[in-house]
Amino acid sequence: MNANVFFLCLLPPIILDAGYFLPIRPFMENLGTILMFAVVGTLWNAFFIGGLLYAVCQIQPANPSDLHLIGLLPCLLFGSIISAVDPVAVLAVFEEIHINELLHILVFGESLLNDAVTVVLYHLFEEFAGVGTVTLMECFLGFISFLVVALGGVLVGAIYGILAAFTSRFTSHTRVIEPLFVFVYSYMAYLSSEMFHLSGIMALISCGAVMRPYVEANISHKSHTTIKYFLKMWSSVSETLIFIFLGVATVDGPHSWNWTFVTVTVILCLVARVIGVVGLTFFMNKFRIVKLTTKDQFIIAYGGLRGAIAFALGFLLDKEHFPMREMFLTAIITVIFFTVFVQGMTIKPLVDLLAVKKKQEAKRSINEEIHTQFLDHLLTGIEDICGHYGHHHWKDKLNRFNKKYVKKCLIAGERAKEPQLIAFYHKMEMKQAIELVESGGGAKLPSAVPSTVSMQNIQPKKPLPKTAERALPQLPKGREEEIRKILRSNLQKTRQRLHSYNRHTLVVDPYEDGVTNFIKKQKMIQLEKKIKEMNKYLTVPSAAPDSPTMCRARLASGRDTDYKPDQQQKENNLCSDPQAYNVKLDSGKVPTIQVDLASPQSPDSVNVMDEFIKADAGDEDSGLMMKPPRKPGEEDGARDQQKLTRCLSDPGPSADEDEDEPFLP
Repeated sequence: MNANVFFLCLLPPIILDAGYFLPIRPFMENLGTILMFAVVGTLWNAFFIGGLLYAVCQIQPANPSDLHLIGLLPCLLFGSIISAVDPVAVLAVFEEIHINELLHILVFGESLLNDAVTVVLYHLFEEFAGVGTVTLMECFLGFISFLVVALGGVLVGAIYGILAAFTSRFTSHTRVIEPLFVFVYSYMAYLSSEMFHLSGIMALISCGAVMRPYVEANISHKSHTTIKYFLKMWSSVSETLIFIFLGVATVDGPHSWNWTFVTVTVILCLVARVIGVVGLTFFMNKFRIVKLTTKDQFIIAYGGLRGAIAFALGFLLDKEHFPMREMFLTAIITVIFFTVFVQGMTIKPLVDLLAVKKKQEAKRSINEEIHTQFLDHLLTGIEDICGHYGHHHWKDKLNRFNKKYVKKCLIAGERAKEPQLIAFYHKMEMKQAIELVESGGGAKLPSAVPSTVSMQNIQPKKPLPKTAERALPQLPKGREEEIRKILRSNLQKTRQRLHSYNRHTLVVDPYEDGVTNFIKKQKMIQLEKKIKEMNKYLTVPSAAPDSPTMCRARLASGRDTDYKPDQQQKENNLCSDPQAYNVKLDSGKVPTIQVDLASPQSPDSVNVMDEFIKADAGDEDSGLMMKPPRKPGEEDGARDQQKLTRCLSDPGPSADEDEDEPFLP
């Protein structure tokens, strides 16, 4: 075996079989976790194994050996080769133990998607080892090349998948060549990616996943059976040949055995795998709804098998640049045998011992499909109501775009307009009919007319009698239009606008129980707020004693005799017009009121409504007492002088006045 035979002939059938029959739903639901294991986990394994191997090789410099000739870049290159989980080995082992779908898709998805990381690291360290120096710019370009290799491979595969689906739309008259287009376009996607040094494995996976739903809607049932069994047979033959060639290379090939290097490599592979899985799972469980338990982590770590891809990459190394190539190949073969035989043979008893959940061999039913679609629509509606654009929202958007545009271009006939549930029902009907015929129960079938959809591609289509064209009774056009009008006016039109949920914007139903009292309480609260606003009277800062405002506030009684005011005179003086005052009299005979206007924040400000309430609650003779001004030498003179801080004749601004109008004295 050489690298060209492996990469061009043996590997593509295995990857195409995995990509074409890939379970899309669990794969997309766990895509984040799979990418974490495939990208971050592979990078961790490569640098951890390569760095510690270099450290081990530099031990005991006083005793020079062959290990001291290995530099850092060759060790990192070897770590990138040996760190990737192999899809061939994972398929060979995990299909036998029938592990549950979650663990299977996590390990198998990681083995498929880490190809891009392995290819980039392999070529990167190979170039760096030839040059001998590495700069920061080259590391940045290596990261860019990883994105180009991964996304470029996916894009190339998707383009060829769409071409295959479009071609299958016009093959209804030549059913024999339908499987051929599937294989040819897939292989062209792989070769195109490898020609541009992109990820061929990513191209095959995306090509198979994209073409399958459209191709199966166009091709006949015989073509579908041919594709299914030919891919399974081809992938099985390739797996067998790969392990045969591995055994031959183990016996026949030149080896360079070094106990220290081989033993340390095996131990570091196990340790790096365990640490990477435990650390990444601890981080991912914070975001996952279905948490990965300790048993799941053990199976994922124990199922990290290495296979023939690592051997082929090691076989491609140049002897001139890597003089320790034979020792690398020996260590790679040892790790492959240890993981495949020791771990692969003991994983099934460990699964039984730990009572890990296994795959349920239950047939999908219409009931399950209905409830699955119902939950998808329900979760999408909840996300729309909450204004949260999660993966259900984008999945629904993609399905709508697929149904509205893509299906019309890639699927022929009426199948393009067929709902997903009806398509699934027709598939189940076809499967049940074939099983019934194969079991010899065809004679027990009722003599009813079979549906044209379930019997297509089995026998030629025959025109049905007109009585069987429509099972529903005919409705008059007027009645049908009336029903349409009722449904159009009463059914809610969803998804026109997306409102975020807010308890403050909910509309109250006036006919709901208890709502009337709630509305009354709200009105009373608003009325109380208005009353409180009306109780606020205008206050201004204190003016100078000789200002016009203070002069108007000095109220004279007009009497020369001794002044003994009663309650009526007090009210008349307080309520009189401040502009109508007499000639200034002798201040020694006439008592005056000095009003010092204060700010609203002053603690000595007086509220008129509060004073009226106090007057009503107290005695009739109690009230505001006008006192003559005190001498400035007294202690409380300044405080008593600010007791009446308001011009009581000023009622404050009315409700109609503009609040921003400046106060003019």
